[in-house]
Amino acid sequence: MTSAPLAPRRPHQHARITGDVSDPYAWLVNKDDPETIAYLETENTFADTWFAPHHKTIDAIFTEIKSRTKEDDSAPPVQKGKYWYTTQTATGSAYAIHSRGPTRDTADATVLLDENIEANEQDYFSLNAFDISTDDKLLAWSSDTDGSERYTLHFRDISSQTDLVDVLTNTTWGGTAWSSDSKYLFYVTPDEAMRPHQVWRHAVGTEQSADILIFTEPDERFFVGLELSRSEQWIIIESASKTSSESWLIEAGGPISKMQLVAERQVDVEYTVDHWGDNFVIVTNLDAQDFQVCIAPISNPSAWTTFIPHTNGHRIVHFDCFADFGVMQRWVDGQQHLYLVDHDAQIRNIVLASEPHEIEMDSNPQFKSATVRINMQSLVTPPTILDYTVADASTVVLKRVEVPHVELSDYVASRSWALADDGTRIPLDIVRHRDTPTDGTAPALLYAYGSYELSSPPWFSTARLSLLDRGWVWALAHPRGGGEMGRQWYTNGKLLNKRNTFTDTIACARFLVATKTSSDKIVLRGGSAGGLLVGACINFEPTLFHAAVAEVPFVDVVTSMSDPGLPLTITEWEEWGDPRVEPWASYMLSYSPYDNVRSVQYPALYVTAGLNDPRVSYHEPAKWVARLRHDSPTTLVVLKCEMGAGHGGPTGRYDRWRDEARTLTFVLAATDQ
Repeated sequence: MTSAPLAPRRPHQHARITGDVSDPYAWLVNKDDPETIAYLETENTFADTWFAPHHKTIDAIFTEIKSRTKEDDSAPPVQKGKYWYTTQTATGSAYAIHSRGPTRDTADATVLLDENIEANEQDYFSLNAFDISTDDKLLAWSSDTDGSERYTLHFRDISSQTDLVDVLTNTTWGGTAWSSDSKYLFYVTPDEAMRPHQVWRHAVGTEQSADILIFTEPDERFFVGLELSRSEQWIIIESASKTSSESWLIEAGGPISKMQLVAERQVDVEYTVDHWGDNFVIVTNLDAQDFQVCIAPISNPSAWTTFIPHTNGHRIVHFDCFADFGVMQRWVDGQQHLYLVDHDAQIRNIVLASEPHEIEMDSNPQFKSATVRINMQSLVTPPTILDYTVADASTVVLKRVEVPHVELSDYVASRSWALADDGTRIPLDIVRHRDTPTDGTAPALLYAYGSYELSSPPWFSTARLSLLDRGWVWALAHPRGGGEMGRQWYTNGKLLNKRNTFTDTIACARFLVATKTSSDKIVLRGGSAGGLLVGACINFEPTLFHAAVAEVPFVDVVTSMSDPGLPLTITEWEEWGDPRVEPWASYMLSYSPYDNVRSVQYPALYVTAGLNDPRVSYHEPAKWVARLRHDSPTTLVVLKCEMGAGHGGPTGRYDRWRDEARTLTFVLAATDQ
């Protein structure tokens, strides 16, 4: 194919309160229409044709990524009960191998699950549940083989290495929890809209048809999840919307006992629960915009008293409970922090780095522990796993991901602050090769997300080095809509403030152009809600960016949010608004990428989709591309739709590397690099 495909146009009208709208590509929503699949396959053929002359660059970048990766590798063993667990990868194998042993040195002795075998040459394989029973004899594991996020759950007898006859279909990612006697497993199923909404109790050795329904959440705004506390004494069920939540408790030692409500849901009140000795710990925004930590006695979990008070702008995210201490995570001034917390509320900051970095709790299954395992990384520091000793605050590096053939000191990272139109300072993390000039001649890639209060700590990427080594600057924006600067940062970038997310990102791009990079070689990248950001930004400023990458982009905002029958729509109204009524209708229409395509020259675009994506349906990026082709025929638009995958794209590591090599090749080719 030498010319881009043009999707057929069929008459269709959307009735909206802002006025009826013509949508000639609405037919693409029907996956069962043979012309839909035919069109997507034609787009894939065009994409392959476009990439064909660049195969040497794709191969080169793929080889670079592979050469920087230690293919035979393993995670530091972690103890849970009487066993030590680890995960390994092997050269030539696309997926991980999970094992355990009686000591740290023999953690690879018994293979629990080899994902490569279970994938069975499937084009797609995603492991979800991996849950060892309390008596250490069974493994509950689930997988998805088409990207639909509908998982099938199996039970493996570890001693015989065989799966039991029990098979639980149509489970979701909402979590699992074992009873203390290992006779029961609690799990979550989705409704027709793929919303996790029911909790079931399964008796091992019985048919799924005999399972007992424990809980149903009728409110379509709420998602259901469950977990077993680290103490293994309580099964915790949570139902949460974007703005409020409610939790119930079941004693793990009494799995058929009645649930106990922690506190009734209230409008705009969120809370999470964990077990900590004689108390429950509650992290909540009740009378605390950036959340506080409360405690409540086991005998009365609704009687909350403040344990760590609220501090404005210091957003408390998690509180992990161990027998003798707790670990709190919060965001302060665009940076994650971990704090060790004693039972008397004494707080100690765990400081591991000075540059902007990610610091997270790693695997810590033991309730009684003298150490905390932490994972830290930055734009210039590979993922590093450490053990932090509580008694003396000492640290031991257990593993730093090896990056062969790379001199890490060749790269420098920094934090800058862009200035938004309203005077707000926007955090911007930047990395480059130390030899890359900052005189305005270097090309740049700007990455952003900015929705759902999801914060984006700076992460290390071996693939990114292929850009940096070619003289690029890479930047991570933290626009309003994320949570990096506190709850107010989020609320100032959602609902009727959503445009701030896009104008903040544009401000970051302008800052890069003004201080470090070339004005005609800046590329914007984002995925999912970040793909919406990409679409809105290029509509607002079509000449600012030279190219853009929109991965599984949420671009047909008004149409999707107007249809409560589509997956996840109702739950999303608290994030975006309901465009069936004002003022949401006009406001969302003002930034919806699909509705605002114009006859202008847009940046060159690489767009991806997943045919089985339950989060952003494939038809949104497909419709957007079709309209861009029609209204802006001189704009280069390349669409790749994964025909056997979902929201996350390819799953095997080699497929992921090649997929990223294609994306970076587009970035280079579209900017003539």
